[in-house]
Amino acid sequence: EPMYILLSMLSTTDLGLSISTLVTMLGIFWFDARKISFNACLSQMFFIQLFTVMESSVLLAMSFDRLMAISNPLRYASILTDLKIAQIGVAIVSRGTLILTPMVVLLKRLSFCHSHVLHHSYCFHPDVMKLSCTDTRINSAVGLTALLTTAGVDSIFILLSYVLIIKTVLSIASPEERKKAFSTCISHIGAVAIFY
Repeated sequence: EPMYILLSMLSTTDLGLSISTLVTMLGIFWFDARKISFNACLSQMFFIQLFTVMESSVLLAMSFDRLMAISNPLRYASILTDLKIAQIGVAIVSRGTLILTPMVVLLKRLSFCHSHVLHHSYCFHPDVMKLSCTDTRINSAVGLTALLTTAGVDSIFILLSYVLIIKTVLSIASPEERKKAFSTCISHIGAVAIFY
């Protein structure tokens, strides 16, 4: 059951990510509306990045779920309770919000004097920073820190989880049981590979 909840969280983040860009994409294709206000641009950028961070975090939670299911199957249900999954969900949203809010706030302080044309059909943090005529080193440092503390840390822990899973699976004596254990992880490995 925890895996189904995590899969629904993953699909919700994918849906949120799609909706974050859908409004401007439809505006461009249907109405040739190529303008977006600065505050709408910041909101769109925040939500695109928030759902991306949330997706990375959910994939991390899913790798932890697989690790618990394979290495500790008898205690799995007592470790990953519905309350624990809810706490993980709240932590995922809180983490993304706390890490990404400074990026948006720091963009508000910049002045923009260059061309106001973005290179993407949506607001992208480096793209918006390039339009500024003021110093953006702080913004770059905060953006890099946010990237490293989210996707960077998540990818390291996902890799570590799968190393531990492989170690556990290889210690299983029966080849049939090894195959069954690996087969439960294949879909998740595919999702992680596609995301990263």
